[in-house]
Amino acid sequence: MTSPAYDIAIVGAGMAGASLAWFVARHGGGSVVLLEAEHAPGYHTTGRSAAFWEPTYGGAGVVPLSAASRAFFDAPPAGFAGRPLLSPRGALHVAAPGEHAALTALAADFAGFGVATEPLDAAAMATRYPFVGGGWEAAGLLEPDCHDIDVAGLHAGFLAGARRAGAVLVTDARVTSLFPSPEGKGWHITTTAGDLTAGIVVDAAGAWGDAVAELAGVRPLGLTPLRRTMVVLDTDPPPPSDLPVVFDAAGSFYFKPDAGRLWLSPHDEIADVARDAAPEELDIAVAIDRFEHATSARVRRVERSWAGLRTFSPDRNPVYGFDAAVPGFFWCVGQGGFGIQTAPAAGDLAARLLLGLSAGPVDPTPYSPARFAGSRPASHSATFST
Repeated sequence: MTSPAYDIAIVGAGMAGASLAWFVARHGGGSVVLLEAEHAPGYHTTGRSAAFWEPTYGGAGVVPLSAASRAFFDAPPAGFAGRPLLSPRGALHVAAPGEHAALTALAADFAGFGVATEPLDAAAMATRYPFVGGGWEAAGLLEPDCHDIDVAGLHAGFLAGARRAGAVLVTDARVTSLFPSPEGKGWHITTTAGDLTAGIVVDAAGAWGDAVAELAGVRPLGLTPLRRTMVVLDTDPPPPSDLPVVFDAAGSFYFKPDAGRLWLSPHDEIADVARDAAPEELDIAVAIDRFEHATSARVRRVERSWAGLRTFSPDRNPVYGFDAAVPGFFWCVGQGGFGIQTAPAAGDLAARLLLGLSAGPVDPTPYSPARFAGSRPASHSATFST
């Protein structure tokens, strides 16, 4: 029996793979198959996002992708989503007692990116945000241009649009081998859902990105999965529904309201391995302690908790482009914690590179895998499991 044949096989149907498939169709690319290891796409990092858009999140290397994505979020193509993808939230940056100079420095950083902020004194904080306490209410820095993202709607829009254009989604399809086709044209791919061939393989496997590369005989980039914890709390009092996302300027926590409950993270980045990550009790306890020291609220109970893997390249910028040493292998990895808010621009950029089209609004040079030439780790026996 002849194996199905495609022009492009995308390994991973999370936000990176789904957005790329959508833009490949948008740019008139060839036949596409999305290979998803799990029972449903978006099970790992995409489904565990804190779900907000913040213009400078990820640093200078990521800002161009976020900025270029904004128009898509504000006005998605007709039929893409049934409701707005962004809703106003705002961000409030606070600092520990005696550390308020950090807010001045942060305001200067934002100004350098052209992001408007509003400094708040103690009186303004007391009037507008009495939920903040413990000495952290002495000053604040309000960043109005921060929004909640409808992550599920965004992901579903990309998947649905790609499938309408002919892309095939195969779930429970963990890739077990990747080798050049005997005919010398592209790749033969073995998965737990069956075999297929493709002219190009796209590695959009997130935390498993290096493992997929090694299956194909490609030297890994040195991707690092970092675990982040999220806790959903019942607090007394409950957070106001219009409370902004509250960030510690020193990076030790952030929290936001959601349907009468509070989402809290200790802003942790704990080196991990590619797996179905789970929160650890110590990280949950640390998060709650930090929260109670910085607010006037107390935690009544933990309702839910989870952990996700935010996978970074060695320089913490994403990687988009063909591998220089192995023809037909394309990298689409290293989206870290900003892959959702940059998905429109990143998907467009990657699709243009994949199809050999002219550059779009974002310069692809900083994201090329060529920047790691000579510094990539040696291959070793790949493992691909969750």
